[in-house]
Amino acid sequence: MTVVIHLGGVNGVHSSTVPLVHKLSKDHDLVLKTFRLLIADLCQQFNGGHPGGAIGMAAIGVALWRYVMRYAPHTPGFFNRDRFVLSNGHTCLFQYSFLHLTGYKAMTFEQLKSYHSDRVDALCPGHPEIEHEGIEVTTGPLGQGLANAVGMAMATKNLAATYNRPGFDVVSNHTWCMIGDACLQEGVALEAISLAGHFRLNNLTVIYDNNQITCDGSVDLTNTEDVNTKMRACGWDVIEVVDGCFDIEGIVCALEQARSSEQKPTFINIKTVIGLDSSVAGTAVAHGAAFGAQSIRDMKAAYGFNPEEHFVIGETVRQFFEGIPERGEQWVQEWNQLVNNYAVQHPALAAEFMARVRGELPANWDEHIPTTFPDTPTATRVASGLVFNPIAEHVNSFMVGTADLSPSVNMIWPGKVDFQHPELRTTCGINGTYSGRYIHYGVREHAMAAISNGLAAYSPNTIVPVTSTFFMFYLYAAPAVRMGALQHLQIIHVATHDSIGMGEDGPTHQPIELANLYRAMPNLLYIRPGDSEETAGAWIAAIGAKQTPSIISTSRQTLPQIPQTRRDGVALGAYVLSEAESATVTLIGAGAELSFVVEVAEQLKAQKGITARVISFPCQRLFEKQSLKYKRKTLRRHQGIPAVIIEPYAPNGWERYADAGICVTRFGHSLPGKAAYKFFGFDVDTLAAKVARYLERIQEDELLRGEFVDL
Repeated sequence: MTVVIHLGGVNGVHSSTVPLVHKLSKDHDLVLKTFRLLIADLCQQFNGGHPGGAIGMAAIGVALWRYVMRYAPHTPGFFNRDRFVLSNGHTCLFQYSFLHLTGYKAMTFEQLKSYHSDRVDALCPGHPEIEHEGIEVTTGPLGQGLANAVGMAMATKNLAATYNRPGFDVVSNHTWCMIGDACLQEGVALEAISLAGHFRLNNLTVIYDNNQITCDGSVDLTNTEDVNTKMRACGWDVIEVVDGCFDIEGIVCALEQARSSEQKPTFINIKTVIGLDSSVAGTAVAHGAAFGAQSIRDMKAAYGFNPEEHFVIGETVRQFFEGIPERGEQWVQEWNQLVNNYAVQHPALAAEFMARVRGELPANWDEHIPTTFPDTPTATRVASGLVFNPIAEHVNSFMVGTADLSPSVNMIWPGKVDFQHPELRTTCGINGTYSGRYIHYGVREHAMAAISNGLAAYSPNTIVPVTSTFFMFYLYAAPAVRMGALQHLQIIHVATHDSIGMGEDGPTHQPIELANLYRAMPNLLYIRPGDSEETAGAWIAAIGAKQTPSIISTSRQTLPQIPQTRRDGVALGAYVLSEAESATVTLIGAGAELSFVVEVAEQLKAQKGITARVISFPCQRLFEKQSLKYKRKTLRRHQGIPAVIIEPYAPNGWERYADAGICVTRFGHSLPGKAAYKFFGFDVDTLAAKVARYLERIQEDELLRGEFVDL
């Protein structure tokens, strides 16, 4: 056994031995050989997949699932279970095989053999997916899982600090995250590593499968950095295991040492060989292709197995894992008894805690939303704070974060406490505790969203993460926003500065195309409210969307309050703001420019005698959920009334609802907000003239109804 433990800061390095707390089995060699051949057979069956990493990580899996990790295969939702995240998700057979061996009921042997098959009900997709028992998060894009794991560790810290009492550690689980060489090259992982070290998340362990291979070749093709020194500099303890292919005892020691860390997260650098004992061992070829039938026969012969038998799991190996479900159920019973005793000693706290476990908000959460707003012009970013901050103040389920934009996003409530290590003392004087629910992510938009996915995935709706930054910078966060939508996680992203009206910062900060990305993204609500009342509706819709993330898109500039807006109209996606039975045109507005549309309708009537009806359209996704009858009644296109959308975004997508659009098809311009609108032709006079001329061209048969025209 060779385990080297690096503790302390950059200069505090020493070696140590760790006492082994488990009696280890004599059957390890057989278990490892069986596992590796099983992986090889599973990939060879359909001639595809990723065998190499899973084979190299076999000893890590045995140490973790058999000896160290606390979980319950027959109660996979056990709240206080350790969380395991496979960030290098292409090695999914590593996880699937251990789920089967340790007794997860859904992962039958036949299901395990569904990997890369054409079974539509397969539980073994090409990367782990959250909806299958034993899988905590969906991982695929590398580095995302590591950031998710940071979020899960933060969830444990927050819940423990909020609800644990002396003698009652009702939340005490550890988070384990498996990564590969490629995860350490992704920016999102590096952002998350930095933040985890800063927060001193000693309940987080990252296990590095150090095989020095990526798709293109050896890691030194692109990376020659000192990873251990880098991790120590980021505030992590570092443990090295020299023989990660066979030294189960050393790996167990390292994992137990990591669990007992008192001050820092732990990075375990375990050296392995990708595709061990195959004909392509140690090469990039082992990463993402089946080894070939002859290579596998040679492996079986070398191991003393019958080369003509496949998917062999002998009785000795079955017995090696058979006691794990019983052990897990014992942990479940002990925790349930602990919670029962906790409820006797702390009844009010226990009632709140169990409601959180069930993912329930207080029944009266919406009573904290203002029923009216000031009549004065108000930026919707300010209105957002007026709506949500009273909720956040009174409802512990919300953890609110920002990417270094607290002054801009208006998300601070009276008495808010920051999420920070309680011993941290900052130069600026902003300190906190782990029970705090306001997260300073720093300038890390991608990690902010990915960590929030972990906070949300920790337990459904126990924590509702809220992120915030400029709308343009949700482009930096987009891969993680997409992963949240893919996993049906409830996260609320609050975007500000969402149009050319934000002004002088110029085209780099003025979103033109970004709304189209999020309007097109499945299972995501992109909501663009037009005033304070609609902002209230946006929050109500987002908080009610239990399996869907949302983006609430708000303005920097002040907007007039529109008397006809309705918060309940937002839930419909679009609604009639101003009806007119004799209308010859429908004007559609959304978000910060909704007031422009109202003014254009008034001017068309006053100066041209044109009667226009006005639609507010804050959320296309919600509108699509409505009945065909409602959609027709709202748009009235079936009656031959042309519709014109007015929004300074790219027009793509509005063709479904409008016949013409006054939109923007180039990047923005660095001008004060009002000047920018005028520069792009979004002053009322120009808009009204364009609509009037459009109607004339239809009358002249120059343009056809239903043939979208960019005005």
